Amino acid sequence: MRKFLLAAAVTLLAAGGGASCAFADQSAPASASSTQAAQDGPIQPKLQGNIERNLPDEPLVTARHGMVVSAQHLATQIGVDILQQGGNAVDAAVAVGYALAVVHPCCGNIGGGGFMTLHLADGQNLFLDFREKAPLAATEDMMQNAAGQVVKGRSTRTYLGVGVPGTVLGFDEALKHHGTMTLQQVIAPAIKLAKDGYTLEAGDVRILDTSTDAFRRSPNVAATFLDHGQPWKAGQVLKQPELARTLEMISEDGSKAFYDGPIAAAVVKASEANHGLLTLQDFRDYTVQWERPIECGYHGYTIYSAPPPSSGGTTICETLQIIAPYPFAEWGFHSTKSVHYFVEAERRAFADRNTYLGDPAFVDNPITKLLSAEHAAELRASIKPDQATPSSEVQGSLGPYQATNTTHYSVVDGKGNAVAVTFTINSYFGIKQIAGDTGFFLNNEMDDFTSKPEVPNQFGLVQGEANRIQPGKRPLSSMSPTIVMHDGKLFMVTGSPGGSTIISTTMESILNVAEYGMNVKQAIDAPRIHMQWWPDQVFAEPGAFAPGVHAELEAMGYKIRTIRQMGDIAAIVVNPKTGMLESVNDPRYPAGEAAGY
Repeated sequence: MRKFLLAAAVTLLAAGGGASCAFADQSAPASASSTQAAQDGPIQPKLQGNIERNLPDEPLVTARHGMVVSAQHLATQIGVDILQQGGNAVDAAVAVGYALAVVHPCCGNIGGGGFMTLHLADGQNLFLDFREKAPLAATEDMMQNAAGQVVKGRSTRTYLGVGVPGTVLGFDEALKHHGTMTLQQVIAPAIKLAKDGYTLEAGDVRILDTSTDAFRRSPNVAATFLDHGQPWKAGQVLKQPELARTLEMISEDGSKAFYDGPIAAAVVKASEANHGLLTLQDFRDYTVQWERPIECGYHGYTIYSAPPPSSGGTTICETLQIIAPYPFAEWGFHSTKSVHYFVEAERRAFADRNTYLGDPAFVDNPITKLLSAEHAAELRASIKPDQATPSSEVQGSLGPYQATNTTHYSVVDGKGNAVAVTFTINSYFGIKQIAGDTGFFLNNEMDDFTSKPEVPNQFGLVQGEANRIQPGKRPLSSMSPTIVMHDGKLFMVTGSPGGSTIISTTMESILNVAEYGMNVKQAIDAPRIHMQWWPDQVFAEPGAFAPGVHAELEAMGYKIRTIRQMGDIAAIVVNPKTGMLESVNDPRYPAGEAAGY
């Protein structure tokens, strides 16, 4: 029987001192206790909350030559196979991505888009943006009715919600520039999985079961994703011959088959038949972009994460800037004080995120100001020591804006390359529809735009003018594929799905080890919290707070909302003492796996 292995986000960032960013010159040495933890392994944490949870027991996985961790075990194994065949981390990342399109169809995709953060053996740190774009016929009020009201479901369940997919061109770009293998080599395992099928496990069935009713409404979807109208069961074999044919076309003709060939034609035909906006010109005009990652220092470590149109790197770095001076290690994991200051920092960073950030091709993102030491100090000074700040009293802090779940996986090879990929079709199975016989689900990324200022999207985010719908624009994202370096060496690769909670989940994986001395397993098993400005609530997994802490937080004015689970961290850590790669499967998604050799 397959072993469930370890896959978790760990960031052994040393505690104490200050934070710095590429856009702000501020740094400080790590404290003695935290430096010792980073060198000799994690110390026992000071746990204030209840981290005992009813989660599967996932063992630690170590490897010397290469490691892959993803949300589906077969995709992970394909990545390891590519590494063992001599491929590098980019080759393996593309192979894993195509495999996830087959075995993790809710979230792995060729019908969506995403981001890739890379650290190369020659020292380069790069970011590839293959986020979806709005159709050229898109308008800023397209999700509203004649009365100006946002129509529920229009951006999430109809073809109006579909952005131009970017994954195929993104993978092609990464492979051509930084891979060593051919497209035919890395896509072949995915084609075989689609054609021959794969045996469903309980974790796979759990995800498919979320959308049974929607599958029944579309005959071409039901033909594959239901078994004669009934949900698939664990132990049965799921075959996807139509997806296999689509992947074969991509294998033969590359991205041209997708963007200027029969695949694009099939998607456009379905869009036109269902009152969508996609055209062949949208596909032909689609581009991917290499960008400079967001870079910030934190207690002696350097974090490289996603820049706009992702908000992830900016919001993570801004939050860390605010909390850097506080003694979280002394206060303890999810103590009243540590929760208070973490939540208040996030509240302010998310207010900035939701107000100012957007596609840099359309918006002048004020990154330098947002990540400056002065800005962090101003926000820090506004936090009351013993009282929650109502979100109604927090606004984007630079003044009014002037207009001018997704899945994650991580790969490290033995050559010194590392890749973090987060890609998505937005909500489970996107719009839950497949165009004709293409075999893949289409995204509903148009919901990530601001359908109307002050009206929340499906993740409850209340966003502003910077993220309004415009033709050819990429929607703002929370995806945060992140790489951490220490002393010029690779230290960690991490990220998570989870909509707006991605940012908190990734950040807490950092703090759990950096501040509280947790080991990898403790860091990933620990319950998570999240605050995104609006709604004015602290989202918390069960067991996040000890009873006394929960009562104290409520007395301070916090509204706490229990969420069953948040995120699915997939991370790889280079142990600074042994040099071994370490990972753990996040037990929240038991279909996943970490494996190496």
